[in-house]
Amino acid sequence: MNTHSIPKTPITLLGLGDMGTALARAWLTAGHPLTVWNRSPEKAEPLAGEGARTVATPAEAVASATGPVVLCLLDDASVGETLDGTDLHGKDVVNLTTNTPAQAQQRARWAEARGARFLDGGIMAVPPMIGRPETGGYIFYSGDHALFERHREALEVPAGAEFVGADPGHAALHDIALLSAMTGMFAGITHAFALMGPEKGIDQARFATLLAQWLGAMSGAAHGIAAQLESGNYTEGVTSNLAMMAAANDTLLATAQDQSIDPRLLTPYMELMRHRVAQGHGDEGLAGTVGLLRNE
Repeated sequence: MNTHSIPKTPITLLGLGDMGTALARAWLTAGHPLTVWNRSPEKAEPLAGEGARTVATPAEAVASATGPVVLCLLDDASVGETLDGTDLHGKDVVNLTTNTPAQAQQRARWAEARGARFLDGGIMAVPPMIGRPETGGYIFYSGDHALFERHREALEVPAGAEFVGADPGHAALHDIALLSAMTGMFAGITHAFALMGPEKGIDQARFATLLAQWLGAMSGAAHGIAAQLESGNYTEGVTSNLAMMAAANDTLLATAQDQSIDPRLLTPYMELMRHRVAQGHGDEGLAGTVGLLRNE
């Protein structure tokens, strides 16, 4: 069978910022009929030249949609403003706009009250990764599982698709959790480069390679923390306990002081570790600090 003869799911896309445009091109390249709308019409013109159908209003775009209506807008308020006055009854709404878990849950109720089926998504990629599976980008989805399965093939075109639960807020929760971990990693990277300044004769590119290798090796610690949180035994499999790490932190701080480096990116977490040790849990691993953040 000639797979090119199989009709591709039509996509309606609202929002053509950098990410929206990358999504649009991925679907066009894969042969999906694409209808696009953007608040600034000029952003749609290049896509029209590549085969997309452009429309003047969100209402027109939604009314003509026979496949998923995908939103990739600035924020949740923009979603409400864009869809205001449109008839969503019987439509499949896929919201890829960055939002909070609570906003996703509220938006799902809002869409369902208007007769729509709803999926929320969290994009774990930057625009250059879209349409390039070798880069490892993916998108979290949550909400209506049947809707996800119905459009899975189309949803997997821009990036890998990972369904993470019926709660519409779970895609955003996974997204924000991973971005929070990334932010913490960037804080550590920033501190490390501050220590290893070029004025000290350090080859920055070589150090970057060492840094990336070390962080990759240490990332496996996430599995140990997860196992401890699941079992409730925070001393299980511990190789470096909190008491030892908290004591070693003094050396990190002394070095920062000697190098005239501000330690503010490290000290909040160090204080959390010291507090857990002071509670009598020095034999634990890092899982115990999770409980402190949860106020347990």
